[in-house]
Amino acid sequence: MASRDEIVAFLDELLDARGWPDHGPNGLQVPGSPEVGLVVSGVSAHAELFAAAAAAGAQMVLCHHGMFWEKGPAVMTEPQKARLEALFGADLSLVAYHLPLDAHADVGNNALICAALGLDRCEPFGEHRGRSIGWVGRVRGEGVSAAALVERATAAFGRKPLVFAEGPASVRSVGIVSGGGAGTLAEAVERGLDALVTGEPSEPAMADAREAGIHFVAGGHYATETFGVRRLGELIADRFGIEHRFVEVANPV
Repeated sequence: MASRDEIVAFLDELLDARGWPDHGPNGLQVPGSPEVGLVVSGVSAHAELFAAAAAAGAQMVLCHHGMFWEKGPAVMTEPQKARLEALFGADLSLVAYHLPLDAHADVGNNALICAALGLDRCEPFGEHRGRSIGWVGRVRGEGVSAAALVERATAAFGRKPLVFAEGPASVRSVGIVSGGGAGTLAEAVERGLDALVTGEPSEPAMADAREAGIHFVAGGHYATETFGVRRLGELIADRFGIEHRFVEVANPV
């Protein structure tokens, strides 16, 4: 068993959790058992994940998308109440890291996507509230075709992405922002990148990519954000000598 508070302190420091201007709180959101032997990780904090964690006998749930958001309801809703009851009933702590986990250079979603796509992680990309949450990945040598990039994305995300193949024949530079990063397409164009890889598309993306001559690849919000939280769970399991399980709750979005 390991101390819940020591685990959270380690993660807060690793991810610079307090230094990020985010859409909700990062770190411990709901306190549960002070001792942890099993951490269950998953992308989003919801009842199905909590039920799986309770059934596994976990003491902590580690998520990328937590329960509380700045634009969320100001009063407790029935679904939120049910989620909290599931956590309280199993004495589960909920720990969540959003933008810090997208951006981290080692365990972040976007750095890990760079590696999964076989790209060299280079300069920061995807400015948001004064900080960059993504990376530019670069291809060594002569570059790759758009079809090859899509093949790599399909393998990395476990699903066929939505693609607007409107860029150059040879892809050498790729902006990467997981999740809802379609809004960074303009930055990718401004910086002269050959492609943007993100999670969710936006309605203007097709025309914007076509008119700017850039490839747009949307691998799915959920699918692009399994990387960081899984790696984070593995890291704390190794560091604190506890067990970790990633729970897949498939989401087509």
